[in-house]
Parts: sequence; C-alpha cells; structure tokens
Amino acid sequence: MKPLETKNRKTTVDVEKWVYGGDALSRIDGQVLLTPFALPGERIEVEPEGAKGNLLRARSMQVIEPSPRRVEPQCEYFGRCGGCQYQHADYAYQIGQKVAILRETLRRLGGIAFEDEIPTIAGDPWRYRNRIQLHFDRGRVGFRLHNSHDLCPITHCPISSPKLNDAIAVLAGAVKRPGWPRFLRSLELFTNEKEIQLNVIEADRPVAARFFTWCAELIPGTVPGALEYQSAGHTLRISRGAFFQVNRFLIDALAAEVLGNREGGSVVDLYAGVGLFSLPLATRFARVDAVERGLSAYRDLETNVAVVAERVFPARASTEDYLRTLAAPPDAIVADPPRAGLGPEVTAELLRIGAPQLTIVSCDPATLARDLKVLTSLYKIERLALVDLFPQTFHFETVAHLAVNR
Repeated sequence: MKPLETKNRKTTVDVEKWVYGGDALSRIDGQVLLTPFALPGERIEVEPEGAKGNLLRARSMQVIEPSPRRVEPQCEYFGRCGGCQYQHADYAYQIGQKVAILRETLRRLGGIAFEDEIPTIAGDPWRYRNRIQLHFDRGRVGFRLHNSHDLCPITHCPISSPKLNDAIAVLAGAVKRPGWPRFLRSLELFTNEKEIQLNVIEADRPVAARFFTWCAELIPGTVPGALEYQSAGHTLRISRGAFFQVNRFLIDALAAEVLGNREGGSVVDLYAGVGLFSLPLATRFARVDAVERGLSAYRDLETNVAVVAERVFPARASTEDYLRTLAAPPDAIVADPPRAGLGPEVTAELLRIGAPQLTIVSCDPATLARDLKVLTSLYKIERLALVDLFPQTFHFETVAHLAVNR
C-alpha cells in the first residue's frame, strides 16, 4: 500500500463505528484510523499519524458535524483522565453500541453469528464503582492520563461511590501534609459504603502500619483488614487483594443472571473467588464444588461458605489442575475467568468433561469469542446477556449460557 499522503496533515473523515477499546473507527484511502472521543456518524477533522502497520491514530480531533447522541460529559476530567471513554455519548446509546461490539467481535474472531436477542442489564451509570486505584506523585492524587502513565490530578470521580469520593477528598489534602509517605505510588480503595479498605498497590519501600492508623483517623470507617459485603442475600468477607465485582448496583443482578434457571444435583464453580456465585448456586444445587487458586480469595471463600458447609466444598487449585481430576461430568459448570479468558487447556478439559450445562462470565469479548469458537464444537449458545458493569467506559461483562448440542 502506498504511503498515506495526508499523514501528519489535517483531513476530514466520517466515523463508521466504535471498536472495543474505546476508539472510533474511520478510514483514509482504505487505511484504518482510530480516534478517541468521537462518535459513529460524526464528521471529524483529524491529524493522523502512523501506528502499527497500516493502522493510523489521530493526534488531534475536531468535531465538524456532531452526532445527535453526543452529550456534555459530566466529569471535568473527561478526555484527559484515562478512566472513561464514553461520557460524551448518552447512556442508552452506549449500551446499544456495546451490544453491537459484542456481536461483531463474536463474528470476526469466533466465526459466531449470534442472531438472537442479547438482553442488557444496566443500573445507575454514575456513582457505581465500589473500588478504585489512586496514584500519587509530588503531593498530588489522581488517575492516569489518557494513553499515558503520567498523573491526572483529581478531587472527585463521578463514577465512584459517595464513600470513595469522600476518601478522595480527604487524601487530596493528606497527600500535601509533611507526614505523607512520599514513596507511596498507588493505593487501592474498596468500600461497602459503610467501611473502606485500603490496599497498597505500589510503593518504593514498605509502608508502615502507622500509615493505616493515620488513614483510619482521617477517613471514618477505615478497617484494618477484611470488610463484609452484602450480596445476593449473603454476607461475604472480602480481604485485601481478593477480587470482587466493582459495580455496587449490579452485583445481585449479575448473580441472578448467572444462576438463570440452572439447577440440579451438582455444579462446579470455577474461578470462584470469595464465593459470589457459589453461595447462590447452593440454593439450586445439592452440591457445589468451588475452585479458587488465589490464597487470599480462597481463605475468604472457606469462611463465606461455612454457613452452607454441607453443600459447598471449596478446593484450592488452578482450574486446569482441578478439571483434570474430574472423571464424570457434573450437571453444570460455571466459569468466571480473568480477562485472559479460559484458554486452550481449560476449553480442552471442558470439552472432555462435557457437562450438560456451561455458563461463562466474561469481561473481554475477544477472549470470549476465542473460547466459544472452540466450545461450540460441542455446545450451542442458548443465551447471551450483556451486563453493563462499567458505564461510561468501553468495558462490559457478558454472560454466555451454553448447553450440550444434542
């Protein structure tokens, strides 16, 4: 392909669609151009620059003809902060576009043309996050800048819960005090809206225990270790470092979607974490085997399922190792893998076992498409649901219900 003559010169393009990752796609002489913060259907003026291969990225963007779905962002940091990508679009449009992205990704990467309706589960698109990661630099607190590791200083975050916003305001003042540990680089905050948990993510040297005591004096409700979270009718202990879903409004709805109408004698809950799905599954199945590899999450899992110890049996193992031990299929399997997806070893074992029902909870449509491409050699997709756990961003969760194709 000939070099692009308009490269590094301003040119006008028409935006075709959003792609997974937050960018808008347009074309210049057949070359793909990715532009942040544009909307499908808009005409924009851009200054393109080369990226990888024939892919171009916009260095700057000006909207010439705006989309009727464009709205004023509610956050003053939008466009600079790297946390949100979609605040310039009305929320109903965001959800519709995410469904379109899911369908297109399954078709392009998995060869799966799913034509049935994909229901969407959504909640309040603001103040929903129960967990954030803050960064610190030279007496400032904030998130990362868009496409950068540099700091975007903030004093509040509209997608974070009220308790977290209170903590942000306190820390924005505390970081300027002489006693603040300048070697602290990032801190994770997690809350149930009554208590708040702090977890050091990055520091140049160990952080003394007195730092957490100081924070507890500054931020009411700060707990030294685990906190309790109410979910799907159960109380879950969640320790530092244990994974838990971030949307405080949709955790119960996600659990309900995963359960669906599944029931039977036995179910295996893979990547069980602290037991978010294991406990509700125990109301539908006589036996639940809950598999978790991480030590912190496993210890919480053991504690959380103790109330139904006669039905839930925790196992500390990798998913691959556990599945190799299964000689007979359970009635159902639930899997909530990390962003990397199931992968070839797990999908091969799932095909060997052939459980009649399989439910996958995925936070990345690309890895879901890859896994489903393999699994649909045995299974048919009965239902796909999109759970919008991450409003104002390109991220979303997909729940895929599969059944053996007889």
